Amino acid sequence: MPRVCVTGYGVVAPIGCDIAAFDDALFGGRSAIEPFELRLPGSDPVRVPIARCRFDENATRTPSRVPADRGTAMALTSAASAAGAAGLEAGSVDPERLGVFWGSGMGGASTFEATCRQVYGESRRIRPTSVVTAMPNAPVAELALLFAARGAAIGFACACASAAVAIGEAMRALRDGRLDMAVVGGSDALLAPGVIGAWQAMRVLAPPGQDAAHACRPFAADRAGFALGEGAAAFVLETEAHARARGARWTCVLSGFATNCDGLHITQPDAAGQARAMAAALKDAGLAPVDIGHVNAHGTATSAGDAAEAQSLHQVFGAGGPAVTATKAVLGHLLGAGGAVELLAMLRALERRLAPPTGHAAALDPTFKIDLVQRDARPLAQLRHAMSNSFAFGGTNAVLIASRAD
Repeated sequence: MPRVCVTGYGVVAPIGCDIAAFDDALFGGRSAIEPFELRLPGSDPVRVPIARCRFDENATRTPSRVPADRGTAMALTSAASAAGAAGLEAGSVDPERLGVFWGSGMGGASTFEATCRQVYGESRRIRPTSVVTAMPNAPVAELALLFAARGAAIGFACACASAAVAIGEAMRALRDGRLDMAVVGGSDALLAPGVIGAWQAMRVLAPPGQDAAHACRPFAADRAGFALGEGAAAFVLETEAHARARGARWTCVLSGFATNCDGLHITQPDAAGQARAMAAALKDAGLAPVDIGHVNAHGTATSAGDAAEAQSLHQVFGAGGPAVTATKAVLGHLLGAGGAVELLAMLRALERRLAPPTGHAAALDPTFKIDLVQRDARPLAQLRHAMSNSFAFGGTNAVLIASRAD
């Protein structure tokens, strides 16, 4: 089976918009979560934790010249960084063999909310570009224009698993010989007041009145919910033969992927479904559970979500399993972008052979039989293979496995 190489990546994240800043916060366990005062008509103001990117979307110019939604601007910026690292320029590869696979859970949310505010709150006309700015596949279309890609260009919307599914399906297209190269990843810009309010209404956000930086405590005994965030990460994937032919360099390969659905409940996770997805990804990679040295968990810090994932991890790996990190403690929950940014965190762990800490010092739930990395990054001298989990509302589970190229 052809190996799929990661020849470039880029990021726009709450903890940093370049790899140096990203690493510094990730391995230092420094949270980007901060308090935000949510004010909505008909409701009392409430302070909620959020993870915001220090990013100016107005500095981004789209190839189409259509105004960019904040999420699309993040997609273009992260993809440009990935392409620069990979040496990809428009016209430098066969456009028929170049594809775009992108995930977003609530693509265009910022533009849609702004449009509603203009119409109902300010009695202003709707911009004629509103549809093409807000449509969920806007990042896909703009990236295809940016790189002159004429292969498959597909957007995926699977809630929290969106980016992971996009990346995995691109990997399958490369393995199957349908493409030689793909620009992949995910983005979401969710910090519009109406969107934050909708998640607050579900009672899944960490409650107000606590230290915002440590509000998200995955797998902790006192976990109480997550902090909503925003961001994007992009990768250039290509077959090993294509990468070698053009003299590209890489340190990691994508070695396994699986996705399935619990088929039981729209919001409640199912440990058995998650375990099946992890087992299928291991089979796809030709690996045994003992081969995995590190897991970047989905870890949302919700009561039911963490309990199901801890159970599924124990079911797959048993006692003495791999080192587990839940990076939402520092990144926030990036929804559709989460699978991409968390894959990047896992790749950095592989490259450095260092598991990042979970980013809080709260006590592990005593009922969980997992090896959670806390307080300090943990050296893993023999690390060769790592796993990233993305488990979504709707019951979609997606698992990616990456391996060191050496």
